[in-house]
Amino acid sequence: MTFLEDLRWRGLIYDETPDLKDHLEGGSRTAYIGFDPTADSLHVGSFLQIMALRRFQQHGHKPVALVGGGTGLIGDPSGKKAERQLLTDDQVRANAQGIRAQLEKFLDFQGENAAQMANNADWLTQISLTDFLRDVGKHFTVQQMTARESVKRRLESEVGLSFTEFSYQLLQAYDFLYLHENHGCTVQIGGSDQWGNITAGTDLVRRMGGKAHGLVQPLVTNASGTKFGKTESGTVWLDAERTSPYRFYQFWLGTDDRDVENYLKWFTSMEQQEVSGLVLEGEKRPGARIPQRALAQVVTTLVHGADATEAAERAGRALFGGDLSALDASALDEVFEEAPSIEVESSRFSGDGVGVTDLLVEAGLASSKGDAKRAVQGGGVRVGDEKVADIGRSLTVKDAIDGRVVVLRKGKKSVALVRLK
Repeated sequence: MTFLEDLRWRGLIYDETPDLKDHLEGGSRTAYIGFDPTADSLHVGSFLQIMALRRFQQHGHKPVALVGGGTGLIGDPSGKKAERQLLTDDQVRANAQGIRAQLEKFLDFQGENAAQMANNADWLTQISLTDFLRDVGKHFTVQQMTARESVKRRLESEVGLSFTEFSYQLLQAYDFLYLHENHGCTVQIGGSDQWGNITAGTDLVRRMGGKAHGLVQPLVTNASGTKFGKTESGTVWLDAERTSPYRFYQFWLGTDDRDVENYLKWFTSMEQQEVSGLVLEGEKRPGARIPQRALAQVVTTLVHGADATEAAERAGRALFGGDLSALDASALDEVFEEAPSIEVESSRFSGDGVGVTDLLVEAGLASSKGDAKRAVQGGGVRVGDEKVADIGRSLTVKDAIDGRVVVLRKGKKSVALVRLK
């Protein structure tokens, strides 16, 4: 399949400019996508656009990843109900560097169709206001600019729209012109909320005698109606320091059955037959979450590497009663983040140690000493992976992982961490 045929099968074309198909089939082309440096890491909401550049390159074209170091100083009003808080030069510069390092993981910067990185601060912070108004502003009418849907919504709202944000579409249009003249870029790709900004750029390039096309993809949604990439604990980031590989893996593993087929198409390079096979397996054995597991494995490996994926899977198995011996105390903290925990003086674990039944009561897993004894006698208590058979069993420091944490389980679902202090 060609690039557009591949996107069409995946349901990733929301709109496109006329003759884009003929343009792309005429040879190797250069396309860019802009990434807003509002943080020093991208999140999963940006992953669809990252994959678009990756697919574009895999089909023999040349991708340009544009970090908006200049436009980030202004803020895009598209899809926003209020004006963003403006960042300082230093903040934008630091964020742009972090994003650039992430993007380099997904694109090939060697070979005939090598990817390129660009930062629009390199030209937007250099052009004078008078030159910009004379060379760019004269090609746009106020009627044109106020007709943009994102602008109209803000003008009709109580918040209104500042001149700073109103000028954003001119800056993005100039980006396209600059990349066209200096990088041979003829295509801009983005989310559907960027259509107005993209067509402003195609109009400007064409007015200056060049060829320009645009393509927008649908915004990612999920069946539950919550915003994609948001969880109870916050945004899911691509940076392992912000969202650990384990949490990242669990995010994808938790994909709703109604969304998993789309996500396999959108966020992986799996082909039609493989996606269909996984979906069919999921329908046959819904409890096994086969397509979700494949999705989590592929995406986590792409973002964090195979070792991190293996560690995330190991931690996941441990959470549901698997082998805890492969995890250190830090990993346990993360895996059992939602579990209750207590702190106990490490001195109590010296000598003969502290009784399991006492700890069950202190950790809230048993209502009384008698309740704790009955749980042990019923075979429902474990320390780590080991079943407790003796109601008189005591624990010492040797029973603590890394000498720091004891995992107590009662039944299949009740877990508590005992931290030695």
